[in-house]
Amino acid sequence: MKNHEIEELTALLDASFRENSNAEGYALFHRLILLLAEGQAVSPARIAGALERSIEEIETTLRQMPSIELDEDGNVVGAGLTLRPTPHRFTINDRTMFTWCALDALMFPGLLKQTVQVESPCVTTNIPVRVKVTPNGVEQVEPAEAVVSLVAPGASADIRRSFCDYVNFFSSNEAASAWLSKHPGAMTLPVKEAYQLGRRLAESIFVIKEAGF
Repeated sequence: MKNHEIEELTALLDASFRENSNAEGYALFHRLILLLAEGQAVSPARIAGALERSIEEIETTLRQMPSIELDEDGNVVGAGLTLRPTPHRFTINDRTMFTWCALDALMFPGLLKQTVQVESPCVTTNIPVRVKVTPNGVEQVEPAEAVVSLVAPGASADIRRSFCDYVNFFSSNEAASAWLSKHPGAMTLPVKEAYQLGRRLAESIFVIKEAGF
C-alpha cells in the first residue's frame, strides 16, 4: 500500500472514530494508556489529579465510555492497554500487559516512547506472531509475511466491540483468507504498513485531541 493510500485509510478511520466519540474521551484514553503502562490499576482520584479535574468529573466521563474496564473498586484496569489477558501480549520494561487489538499494540510504543515486544497468535493457524516495536518503527516481524486485519468501525461508542475485536494478527495473507471471506469489507495490511497507519492515527486522535481536555 502506498503512502497516500495509508493516509486515505487513516482519514477514513479517524472520521469514523470522531463520529462515535469526542475530544475529552480520547484525551482521557491517552492519559490512561500512559498511567496503565506502569502496570497498576488507576484510581479515579489519580486520573483527576493528573488532569486537574474533579473526581466526580472523571467518574462521569468514565461511565460514558462503554469500552473502559474497571475493577470491583472502580479503578481503571483497561483502556486500549489492559491488565487483563487478551490474545495480544505487550511486554514493556519486563512487564507483560495486553492490548485490545493488534493496532493498539503497534500504536502504543510511540505514545509511551518505549520499545515493546508484542506477541499474538494468528487467529486461524495459532502460529505466534512476534513483533519488536520501537517508538520510531517496527524492527522485527516473525513471520516476516505477517499481516494485520482491519475493518471500518461500526456506528457505536463501544470501540472495542465495533472495531478492536476484528483487528488481529495473522501469520500471512493466506492464513487470513478464510477469515476475510467471512467479514465483507475487511482488509489486511503488512505489519509495517499497519504500524504506519497506527502512528498516523495516534498523532491525530491522541496527540491533537489531548489539548482539548
